[in-house]
Amino acid sequence: MDAQGRGRAGNVDPADQWVLNPNTGEYELRLTPSAPQPTVPGPRRPAAPVAPAPSRRRGAAPDGPPPGRRGRRPVQKKPKRAKKALLWTGGTMAFLLVGLSGAAYLYYEHLNGNIESVPDDGAGTGGFSKDRAINVLLIGTDKRTGSGNDGYGDSGSAGHADTTLVLHVSKDRTNATVLSIPRDLITDIPDCPTTQEDGSTEVIPGETDVRFNTSLGQQERTPSCTMRAVTALTGLEMDHFMVADFNAVKTLTTAVDGVEVCLAKDIDDPDSKLNLPKGEHTLAGEEALAFVRTRHSVGFGGDLSRIELQQQFLSSLMRKLKSNDTLTSPNKMLKLAEAATKALTVDSEIDTIRKLADLGGELSKFETKNLTFATVPVIDNPAEKVKATVVLQEPQATQLFSMIQEDVSLTEVKAQKKKEKAAVAARLKGTKSAASEVRVRILNGGAAAGSAQAQLAYLQNDEGVLKSENAGNADTALKKTTLEYAPEQADQARRLAAIMGLSGSAMKPGESVANSQGLPAMTLTLGKDFKGAGVSLTTPTTVPDEVQKSTADKVECAK
Repeated sequence: MDAQGRGRAGNVDPADQWVLNPNTGEYELRLTPSAPQPTVPGPRRPAAPVAPAPSRRRGAAPDGPPPGRRGRRPVQKKPKRAKKALLWTGGTMAFLLVGLSGAAYLYYEHLNGNIESVPDDGAGTGGFSKDRAINVLLIGTDKRTGSGNDGYGDSGSAGHADTTLVLHVSKDRTNATVLSIPRDLITDIPDCPTTQEDGSTEVIPGETDVRFNTSLGQQERTPSCTMRAVTALTGLEMDHFMVADFNAVKTLTTAVDGVEVCLAKDIDDPDSKLNLPKGEHTLAGEEALAFVRTRHSVGFGGDLSRIELQQQFLSSLMRKLKSNDTLTSPNKMLKLAEAATKALTVDSEIDTIRKLADLGGELSKFETKNLTFATVPVIDNPAEKVKATVVLQEPQATQLFSMIQEDVSLTEVKAQKKKEKAAVAARLKGTKSAASEVRVRILNGGAAAGSAQAQLAYLQNDEGVLKSENAGNADTALKKTTLEYAPEQADQARRLAAIMGLSGSAMKPGESVANSQGLPAMTLTLGKDFKGAGVSLTTPTTVPDEVQKSTADKVECAK
């Protein structure tokens, strides 16, 4: 694509090519700039991760607005915040979703031409829905792509999953969680089917007990392999992924005129090349990248301390992007769009501005105060004398994963708490029958093979629920375990719920079904969430004390 096609001929900023005429209310093409405009920093570069499939490219920028758009007048009301840009950038990862505004739409194809994409190889859902929670995997690679990055990362490396974040946005869009996964976490990497350049599929063998960061780049693994590793680790099914390299932080922070950070002490890190006195600073470009990569001068000097630093940086960035100063400025929005579409590599299911905008519209609805950053709970690897890696801290890690799986907010969201309290109050409160009076049929509705028999043995031998029986397999598989009961069986249902740790939402008022003896019985269907006989199914409602977390609305200084 030539300079004119990209909208850069004569040093014209893309945001200035189409301008609003206040006299007519129409957007008009201006070929001569009123003054020299700064260009978006950084040349176009290859995609961040090594991917087997060729990157997609879209067409050139249009010569004018689409049919029917020239005469559209802007709304003559107070600017709405619905058309938003949502930017995430941390470590070597950057993520921007652009809600289309009038001027941005006019060079839609130009922005499409900036976007790099690679196949998700079936590792994700391939889409998202407005009636369920959304999970997006954000990956930062330490591959040395881009100008001026020779001093970062491993020389000659294909890149690793150096920074990995899971963005979970709740079903009702009232809250979100960003979960950081330590790169040095020892875990298993599943087998990974990967699309080759000729269209064939090659399965890259998995590995056990290896660092999480080897899920990308190594053995020619693609982002879809990291996606599979995250699902295996957390139980969360990913919808999409986005990847960026070192240049992403530099170009995106420059596009927003810098990000404000706070230091509780001086930092002088020769490895990251960051040298700053304590206090408040506004960082962009190389200095911003140095900040999110530093670790030796903060906290305990390791990767976990760097994660906390990155989360503070992201919080500050989110506050800036949620401000009116950014959201109501078409010029800033378009510069962000230009920088972000050059910085990202996305999965092939979201490889256009419109698809990104649809996704961004869903991901930008929550308030900053209800965005929580958390880190997977880990401890030093006990198998090592010289501590270099970490392993999951249990049961805290499982509890945190369960909360996110069940869409439990890590912040105090009134609407969600009210709904949950109502369900629990209506179904769990009241008298409970004796265990010996509970009559229940047990079905396997998606749990591991043998679960119904194991649960039957547990109820009879350990809990005294003698009037129970194994009724075989359910007709359909369920994600969650349910207990269906008739109104007159409510006392029995509450007793069984207390024994199993069932939530109010798992209890389904309905009708009783005759058991093998012809007597009315409740029906317990073990879903995919069933963790084993005797293991509580209650989803935690509070984050374990050991989990490091913070919210995006609070200013914190790096220590």
